[in-house]
Amino acid sequence: MSNATSAHTIRPDEAAHFGKLAADWWNPKGSSAMLHKLNPVRLGFIRDAIDSHFAADSRGLKPLAGRRALDVGCGAGLLCEPLARLGAQVTGVDAAPENISAARLHAAGSGLPIDYRCGDVGQLGLGGYDLVTSMEVIEHVADKAAFVAALETALADGGLMILSTPNRTPQSRLLLVEGAETLGMVPKGTHHWDDFITPLELHDLLDAAGLTMGNPMGIAWSISRGLHLSDNTALNYIVTVTR
Repeated sequence: MSNATSAHTIRPDEAAHFGKLAADWWNPKGSSAMLHKLNPVRLGFIRDAIDSHFAADSRGLKPLAGRRALDVGCGAGLLCEPLARLGAQVTGVDAAPENISAARLHAAGSGLPIDYRCGDVGQLGLGGYDLVTSMEVIEHVADKAAFVAALETALADGGLMILSTPNRTPQSRLLLVEGAETLGMVPKGTHHWDDFITPLELHDLLDAAGLTMGNPMGIAWSISRGLHLSDNTALNYIVTVTR
């Protein structure tokens, strides 16, 4: 895993793009509105995965009590805060200092002791986390293999990793890039379709790092249901990963 500590994965232009959105990150009707709609869907998957992997009581309020969680590409903390409320000792990492500042401010206002750090996950020497999450991030990094290797290094033996990312399909180009940006649902320049990664490509990257990918679950959209978990992975998918 030496490459994980030597290869940089941050794209400065990507960090700058998302850093400009930091002040508006927690506004459910602002530039990150789509993430606010997506977060409950992801949290439902994450909670089920936690309960299954750690044999937790599905009725318990703090299934991550006594466990350490790392969210990579945390933005302003939209996932870190729910993980903290589930009982985890949470570390959030992001490439944009503006995001980390906004995350710290919001966590302080919420009374949540989250450890936020700015930088490249492969350069921070992190390890021993029971849960590692990275939501809609791998499509933005400079070196996907180095990024996966850094995530693997951070994961404790017996730990659980959860990743989500857009799929590279004609449907995702039409709806997530051309449609969503044209309609103002996401800020222009957020998505670069050529950087999207298919489930098979992600499987091979994880396998090369000694990790095993579970069956991907799609995150789909419909007029009647909005965003929801689905067997249809054409737009976006979320997966569990283990060593």
